[in-house]
Parts: sequence; structure tokens; C-alpha cells
Amino acid sequence: MELLKKYIVEKGKVLPGNVLKVDSFLNHQLDIGLYQEIGREFKKRFAKEPISKILTIEASGIGLACITAQYFGNVPVVFAKKFSANNLASEVYESKVFSYTKNEYYQIRVDKKYLSRKDNILIIDDFLANGNAVLGLLDIAKQAGANIAGVGIVIEKSFQTGREKILKENVRLESLARIRSLEGGQIVFTD
Repeated sequence: MELLKKYIVEKGKVLPGNVLKVDSFLNHQLDIGLYQEIGREFKKRFAKEPISKILTIEASGIGLACITAQYFGNVPVVFAKKFSANNLASEVYESKVFSYTKNEYYQIRVDKKYLSRKDNILIIDDFLANGNAVLGLLDIAKQAGANIAGVGIVIEKSFQTGREKILKENVRLESLARIRSLEGGQIVFTD
């Protein structure tokens, strides 16, 4: 997706530890025009799938999933919560996830009433690095008995292990921008 690559090159910043900071347009301040193009692209890539729900994880995935949902006929968006809350039901699907950026484990949870074996799920997230968040979402979808139509990622760090882990799960993976390297502060795409 050339527009996304342009945003990454012009507005992204490479930080130490192979961290790509894109908070000015993707995951802190949201560029809605870009989000709309991202949603259209995910619809194009998964057009043949009868998506019934989009699954994501809080917080950065929510906006992307909501915009994308519009292009699939306003299907519901379900997001996994990272923290327990008083208003979260006691009957939940849970999975343990390791956060690369925070260097800690946390439990993600989805109320059982929002996912079922009748669902055809598209998982959407902003980044794929080591794949832990997506693996947690796949685990939750499998617990629900839902069909997984695929995984849509906005930015993939192809030099990390996430893609390999997701493909081992026999799940279709579509990434809109794949980065081969961030060495020396330079952003190099795979294609």
C-alpha cells in the first residue's frame, strides 16, 4: 500500500531497539483519511470472505477495526481487553500475551457472549513483530470455535518472528506494509 509506505517514510521515526514510532498518524494521533484507505484495502484483500465480526485488541487496534468494519457492512467489532474491569462478565475467553514494547505478560479477555462458532472472524491489528498479540487473539477465536478468515496487519516487521508464527497456525496473513529492516535508522520495505 503505497500511501501507507509514504506516511511511514515521511512521518515515522526509528528509535533504538528496532522500534518504529508512528504515533503521529497511526496509534496516538489518528489520520482518519489514511484509516479509511486502510479499511478499503483490507476489504479489497478479504472481499471474498463473509466476515461477521472483526476482532482486535485494545487500544491501538480499535480505531483501525472500526473503520475497517464499515467496509464489511458495519459488522460488529469485538476487542480483547488487557485489564480486568468490574463491568467485564465472569464468563470470558482468556489468553496470556507477552508485550514486546512493555516487556511484560498480561491476560487478554473477551466476553463469551460476543464470539461464537457461528462467527467468521477477521483479526485486525496495527503492528506485527513477534506475533504475540495476534497469537492471543487467534487463541481466543479458537476457544470460541469461530472460523478465522484471516489476519490483517497494518505494519509488519518482517525481520522479526511474527509472520512465521502466524503462518504456522495455518491462517491467512495480509500485511499492508512489510518492513525488512530498520538498521541504521533507515526504513527498508520488503517490496
